[in-house]
This record gives sequence, structure tokens and C-alpha cells, in this order.
Amino acid sequence: MKHNILVIGGTGKTGRRVVEGLNELGHNVKAGSRNGTPSFAWEDYSTFAPALKGMDRAYIVYYPDLAVPGAKEAIKALTEAALKEGLQKVVLLSGKGEKEAEACEEIVANSGLNYTLVRASWFNQNFSEGAFLDFILSGQVALPMPDAEIPFVDADDIAEVVTKVLVDDSYDGQTITVTGPRKMTFKEVVDTMSKGIGRNLQYIPISIEEFKEGMKAAGLPDSYIWLFGYLFQEVLGNPDNQEVSTDVQKVLGRHSTDFTDYVEKTVVTGIWNLEVAI
Repeated sequence: MKHNILVIGGTGKTGRRVVEGLNELGHNVKAGSRNGTPSFAWEDYSTFAPALKGMDRAYIVYYPDLAVPGAKEAIKALTEAALKEGLQKVVLLSGKGEKEAEACEEIVANSGLNYTLVRASWFNQNFSEGAFLDFILSGQVALPMPDAEIPFVDADDIAEVVTKVLVDDSYDGQTITVTGPRKMTFKEVVDTMSKGIGRNLQYIPISIEEFKEGMKAAGLPDSYIWLFGYLFQEVLGNPDNQEVSTDVQKVLGRHSTDFTDYVEKTVVTGIWNLEVAI
């Protein structure tokens, strides 16, 4: 059966991959974004209903993170609009170990819609498509929480899981936790990348306050600085939040992507080549 599916954040890390996966399966996919037709913007609730019209399923990615102020209100407004427009099901991308994100999960679970929750650990792609790319290019990765052990998860794995649960109703009402196959410290991550890229990378442990000051000096907005401070302190600071899950294997029938494999497939894209970056 083919579905009409709205992918919110359809140009983002997981969203564009979900769009590709659903298109390959032959579904009618619409990417929800500011530049979409019709436009979708989280801060403008009036864009919700037009984007949802004619859809029967939706993938929900809240930008920048479900932990930020205003997320709960936006998720509630979206689920209400989805119910009114007659959607059958939604899949919410959530954060592993985030209390604020869990509050948004409850809103979705109590919305009256069929749903699946996908909780993700930190993305591998933070080092190639996100906030930490500049560190890799500079050769110095200065990050706090040196003792944190993180089961980094690959965005390809997340997208494949989301694509599966969006169209497979046997996952309705379930919470799927997606992580990589092992826990790694930032130093282990940097050492793995240094070997894979063939360039000397140095991990420099710093305090959270030093990290925040660095972001402030770079001219980043206060909301962005707050979010990363929260993610480091509240998520990485709690060992219970960093357990390895086997849900990727349960859903996809294969092991989750190891960080070494992520490095190997990313090197060939050239994203870490200094001459390309310059």
C-alpha cells in the first residue's frame, strides 16, 4: 500500500534520507520545509494544516531540538492539526536521555494519533554535516565531557528505521531506541577519525564553560549555546543515558553501523578534505 507522507525537516540530516528511502519504496512524499510548497515553519502554526492536508502519515523532526523552550507547544499544535486533517500516524524523532524530549513524546502518545517514537543517540554526522565539522577541518577537536561514553548512531541507520516504522503498522505505539553498536569517548572518536582520514587530529578536553565561551566568541546565538550546554550536561553527564540498544538490529535485521564504517564511507565523499573546505 502506498502512502502520502509528509517529512518535516525533509532537507535535514535524517529527513532527506527518509525522503530518499520513501521515494525508493514508491510512496508519495512531501518535504516539509520553509522552501516547500506549501511552506512549513515551526514558529508559524498557520503553516501546519496546509502542509498536512492530503497526507496520511508524517515524520516529525523538531528544529533545533525538542529540549528548547516552545517545543512542547509546537508539537501539541502540530498533532492537533494532524488529527484534524485526518492523518493516520506520525513518527517522532526524539533524543535519548532528554527529559524535555520525553515530555514531547507524551504529547504525541496522548494525541489520539497512531504513533511510533524513535529515540536517537548523538549522530555520527555531527562530525561531517553538523556542529563539529569545523573542528575536524582545523585538526583540533575541543569538546567537554572527556569521560562520557557515547553510542554514536549513524543518520543512515536512523533514517532506515524511521522509513520502516512509518509504513509498518506493527510498530505502532512502540518506542524504538537507536544507537551505534558500542560506546566511545570523544578521544576514541577523534583517534578513529584521525586514522581513517590519514591526518593528525587532536582531541582537547575542555570544560563546559570554556566550550560555551568559545561558542559565544564565535557569535553563536544564546539559544544555541544553551542547547549544547544542556546536551552535554544533562545527556552526556548521565551514564544511564548512554546504554547501547539493539533496536536497530530488531527493526532492520542487521547490526547498527560502527563508527569506523561511518568514517570509511564519509572519507570518500571528500567532506574532510582541507582543499575542498577552503
